[in-house]
Order: sequence, then structure tokens, then C-alpha cells
Amino acid sequence: MKILCISAANMKYAADKSTSLIACRIIENIIINKLQKTDAQVDVIKLVEANLQPCTGCGDCFKTGRCSAEDDFNRIYLRIANADAVFIVSPHYTPIPSKLCMLLEKMEQISYLPWFHDNSSQPRVRGIPAGIIAHGGGSDEFVLRSYKAMVLDTIANALQTIMMEVVGLNDSWPTGVAFPAKEVKKEIGQTFPIQYYDWADIENRVSPLVVKVIERAEGKKKE
Repeated sequence: MKILCISAANMKYAADKSTSLIACRIIENIIINKLQKTDAQVDVIKLVEANLQPCTGCGDCFKTGRCSAEDDFNRIYLRIANADAVFIVSPHYTPIPSKLCMLLEKMEQISYLPWFHDNSSQPRVRGIPAGIIAHGGGSDEFVLRSYKAMVLDTIANALQTIMMEVVGLNDSWPTGVAFPAKEVKKEIGQTFPIQYYDWADIENRVSPLVVKVIERAEGKKKE
């Protein structure tokens, strides 16, 4: 089984300490160790390292099935299309990171144009189960709930438009799950806020969604 986890954070300064990236590693650990899917191939894409630009509406993708302007997008899109399940971990920016927005808009364009001309056309990513995880600087449950509308629902809308299967956690969290920061501090000499996390709590929060996504992916392979 091929699992793809996309770390959507844009902050280069965070490097391997990026919250989104660490959350992807937690997802990988849940799949390999907790669920004992030792044969699963879990790959992580760091969007911060991708050279992505906004879609200009040139229309070339309708003729070729590829973006004529970006090899990075084509590589990422192919990896998504070849995955059995996809996880997207996104921080709250305005409302989502720009590179994730550019990735989603190009995926939508490359899916929409063939369908517009032939309604029987199906996107290459159709039916792939997707789990969405949101986070930000909020440390209370009220702020956490706001990430549902701003981050989870925004990403889910784009994925559902291209016919991916968004897997929800429950009735209260139908488009994914969010986790809070434990504490946010201002430190002398630091430009950005310093966020601290309870990683054990985060694993507990995301585990049920990971289980559901993997179960759905396994079910689709049997269909």
C-alpha cells in the first residue's frame, strides 16, 4: 500500500522541526507501528521545498494532462494519483498555505477541463481516500473549532471537487481533525512565536482518523 503524507507548511526556518512535518512522521509511525502495516510505503512531501506557482489558465493541461509550466507540480500530482491514500497536514495561514493553494488549484484545473468537454471523463485522483489534519497557534478548543471552517473545510472542498474521497473523523468533524498548540511563547531574539506541543496528545487526536483512512484504502483495494 502506498501512502502519501503532504506537509503543507511554508516556513523554511522551521526545517525538520516543522509542526506539519513532525505530524506527518507521527502519521507514519501510527501506520507502521500502531497499525502494524509493515508492508506500507509511507512517503512524505514537503511543499516548502516545491517550486510551485499559481495557475495562469493557459489550458495546456487539457491537451497534455500535465502542467506545461511546472515539473514539480507534475511530479507531486503523479505521486498523489499513484497513492492508495493521502494525508494533508496544513497549518492555519490565510486560511491555508499558498503552496497548498497552488497545488489544489492546478489539480482542480487539470481535472475540470477534461470533464467540461466530456462529462464521462474522470480525474486520475478520483476516489482516493484523503485525511486532512489542521493545526495552528491556538491553544484552546474554541480556536481549534475555527480551524474546521478555515482549514479543513477549505481543503476538503477542493479535494471533493476533484472527486477524491475525504474521510471524516465523526459527525462533528466530517472533514478531518485539528490539534492545538500546548503553549505559545514570545522569546527574546526570536522573530516568530515559539509553539510547544503535546505530541502524545496529538497522536491520540489524529490516530482515529488515520485508522479510518487506512481502513477505507484497504476496502477500496478489495472492491
